[in-house]
Amino acid sequence: MIHFTRNTFLTCVVFGLTTLTLFGAEPESVLDAGLYDSYAQNEPSAPVTLMPQAGVPDEDVYQYRAAPPEEAVTEKGATRYLETDFLLKRGIETYGWLDVGIGANNWGADWNGPVTFNDRAWQGQMNQLYLVNERILDDDSFSWGGRIDLLYGTDFLYTVAAGLDAYRTYPDPIDLTGPRWASSRYYGLAMPQLYGELGSQELNVKFGHFYTLIGYEVVPAIGNFFYTHAYTMQYGEPFTHTGVLGTWVPNDQLTIIGGITNGWNNWDNGLETGRSIVNQNYANYNSNASFLGAITFSSSDGTQALTLANSSGNELAAESIVNPNAAYVGNRTVTSIVYFNEFTDKLTYVYQSDFGYQAYAGGDSPFYYETQGQQPGSAYWYGANQYLFYNFTDYLIGGLRLEWFRDNNGAIVQYGLRNGSPELGQFAGNFWAMTWGLNYLIGKNLIIRPELRYDWFSQDLGNAAQGVGLPFGKLAGGLGTQSDQFYGGCDIVWQF
Repeated sequence: MIHFTRNTFLTCVVFGLTTLTLFGAEPESVLDAGLYDSYAQNEPSAPVTLMPQAGVPDEDVYQYRAAPPEEAVTEKGATRYLETDFLLKRGIETYGWLDVGIGANNWGADWNGPVTFNDRAWQGQMNQLYLVNERILDDDSFSWGGRIDLLYGTDFLYTVAAGLDAYRTYPDPIDLTGPRWASSRYYGLAMPQLYGELGSQELNVKFGHFYTLIGYEVVPAIGNFFYTHAYTMQYGEPFTHTGVLGTWVPNDQLTIIGGITNGWNNWDNGLETGRSIVNQNYANYNSNASFLGAITFSSSDGTQALTLANSSGNELAAESIVNPNAAYVGNRTVTSIVYFNEFTDKLTYVYQSDFGYQAYAGGDSPFYYETQGQQPGSAYWYGANQYLFYNFTDYLIGGLRLEWFRDNNGAIVQYGLRNGSPELGQFAGNFWAMTWGLNYLIGKNLIIRPELRYDWFSQDLGNAAQGVGLPFGKLAGGLGTQSDQFYGGCDIVWQF
């Protein structure tokens, strides 16, 4: 199995900026710092822009930023309570957010099925207490920059990197599987970004640990419209990488990014686990060097953008059933497409799709589900998400997400990933989900995000014949019993 890692809703409070970002990145137009005041404000004189614009920012591929302090740009920006003159004079910005929420499913199950980040039903979660320190590169002259992100909360589990904030050694030296800095069953600390930069916003090199270029939705709460996440983001994409990335922005309509990393969610060599490699005849079986890159084409007026991103390299594919101290290595490749179109000042459309592949995903497991027309032992996953966002007022935005995701071989989607959850899998088939939500801005620093979501699963007949359970509902005989789920939740983001 591949791990990618009662009737009323509680009103929740979460800090943040709900600016939807293309690939988790800020828009090209963000290069004008004066535009940041539109991210989180409550001033009738200027409408709130919560929709993505074109391009990837030069200064930082993954620049999750709240609005700058009021004194820095305008009197409309959200207040940053952690900023100090001492750091600001040295170009260092400090800010963060608090994201708390609650959600539940209609079956009364303790876990919300394959929903990961807010996975516990009727249990309030502090998803993110997030702190950022960063120095932004200059616009058009050589400079140095960098960024450190710290995330404490229940979301930490999905951002840990093996060898850094999660254990890599096999077997585990202290009988702690996974996270290294867990403070309890649900809460822990992660460091999803730790990198330096050299260059300018037009041409620069980043080195260290950083968020991925793949996909549309992102880990930081301020970078998403919805509280829950799409299947593509939860299961089909990496969260972080460690390596080197170069960014070149030759003009306002084109951004090119490329580099070498240690693969998916790795700090060190992802193949050095203490296990022996079974398939040593595989090409470059002892190397986990991976390509990571993206290219963005933007319209001249900033209303449309198309981004293609890819990650490809060897990863540990599956543990051996025959020999528990051995594992299989295989290429893992995922390609993502994101298209954005701002039809009007009020209506925005986003399309996102992924196609992923893992060689040797079945290893030597006799229970691996395979389909005709594919390479034996390999796994495929793919899907498409569509988003519509509408600004009802300057401070109330509605959103709709329709998604389809296929786990072709039952290799990646799971019912619960956290310690103590069911951790069921092998759901080969089609996942569908429809999500409706609102973003309500209150003042300069607060946003409320209620949502309703309906998921349903169409299981492949061959998979059902194997006696595999379903991904929703209460367990019976250790297996899920339902093919659909109605979910409701709400969170509050407060930025500081």
